[in-house]
Amino acid sequence: MKKILVANRGEIAMRVMKTAKRMGINTVAIFSSVDRNAPHVKFADEAIHIGGNPSNESYLLGERIIEEAKKLKVDAIHPGYGFLSENAQFADAVKKNDMIFIGPDSVSISMMGDKLAAKDAVKNYDIPMVPGIDKAIKDKTEAHDLALKIGYPVLIKAAAGGGGKGMRVVNEAKNLNAQLERAISEALSAFGDGSVFIEKYISSPRHIEFQILADNYGKVLHLFERECSIQRRHQKVVEEAPSSILTADLRERMGDAAIKVAKSCNYTGAGTVEFLVDDALNYYFLEMNTRLQVEHPVTEYITGLDLVEQQINIARGEPLLLEQTDLKINGHALELRVYAEDVFHDFLPNVGQMKTYKIPQGNNIRVDDGYEQGMEIPIFYDPLISKLITYGKSRTEAIQKMVEAIDQYLIVGVNTTLPFGKFVCQHQAFQNGLFDTHFVQKYFNGDQLKADTEEEAKVAAILALKLYFEDQVLLRTPN
Repeated sequence: MKKILVANRGEIAMRVMKTAKRMGINTVAIFSSVDRNAPHVKFADEAIHIGGNPSNESYLLGERIIEEAKKLKVDAIHPGYGFLSENAQFADAVKKNDMIFIGPDSVSISMMGDKLAAKDAVKNYDIPMVPGIDKAIKDKTEAHDLALKIGYPVLIKAAAGGGGKGMRVVNEAKNLNAQLERAISEALSAFGDGSVFIEKYISSPRHIEFQILADNYGKVLHLFERECSIQRRHQKVVEEAPSSILTADLRERMGDAAIKVAKSCNYTGAGTVEFLVDDALNYYFLEMNTRLQVEHPVTEYITGLDLVEQQINIARGEPLLLEQTDLKINGHALELRVYAEDVFHDFLPNVGQMKTYKIPQGNNIRVDDGYEQGMEIPIFYDPLISKLITYGKSRTEAIQKMVEAIDQYLIVGVNTTLPFGKFVCQHQAFQNGLFDTHFVQKYFNGDQLKADTEEEAKVAAILALKLYFEDQVLLRTPN
């Protein structure tokens, strides 16, 4: 494998290319018009303008990407995450054009990409699943009968869904019809598939996922868990590894379940098996993501492994040399997704020009990003600016390091999730590990945070002015 095309943009394109270059592999970037001067384009050995600004005119053009890759004699394509990373047709087309797709095969992607098919695949492996139905709802009568059987509250979910789209919580029977219609409409719009199913709603869950690696020779390992319960709109913002609530026994059982899920679809490469864990520490299989996760750096910190390197090695046919007993958890890591969002106004996107952009530096601080000072955050894509990752020997140390790193981070021109990250790290519920996926609803108030932030800024300004005048007095005082 001498040349890899990265079919993505931003921080994940940079992340993949850095490892590829370290391995002596040449890289090819693709870019839309608005990304012409992006860091991933400058960093790559070669770059191809793939189309217009909207993703359906650029980063989603699978046939065009393959065509350009063939012209440049590319050996393999890495999809990153998002865009075409879980597109079975694209993965299949890459292989049919005599290139390596750095990810699982199309059968595994299709099977795990459909939540109902995934449930069907793992049902014979004795893996706990949330009570519900393992087929699409046909009509409202069936939905009502099932909801009464399961017991309210229930959760309507899109079979082909992700990222919280096509998902509705229903607390009472009178609201079921309206929420069912909305879920179907949203699923159809987002995924082109209006199939939905119903399951029991776990009211206070933790969202815990296991990283797995699987080679082409039947070996599957898990690289322990990540805690992903700090979310807004069912999307993760703060992640950590390991989780503060898993016992050694529970970790072993959930890790074994994750391995079984991977084996159920003959998985190869890096993937993530997601679970819900209730307040009694019962766990339930949720879904499998057949790609690299945004939050993979926290696993890299606690295991010492480069997951992109592992992906590439597996894709080129190398066996996993590690054994499960070789893997140990070393320390603790946190990740904050730094989005261009206004946390004071319901996390609304806040795109624009970053007039100032200075990242934190120091031991045990890592920033994965794909932007530079002066660049615009475009409206066409996910508003993720960077990922801020910190590490410590203990969870407390990792949290403190995150607060220090947030204070060093300086972005002017767009609002970001940095204030929210600091709020989380300084909240007693998070520090004590007593939180669930409803952390934002329970504890976060954008107006209050804004007031507190403004008060802190005022105090800092007064203190700075006081120190300035004291310095002036000292300078004027004769010896």
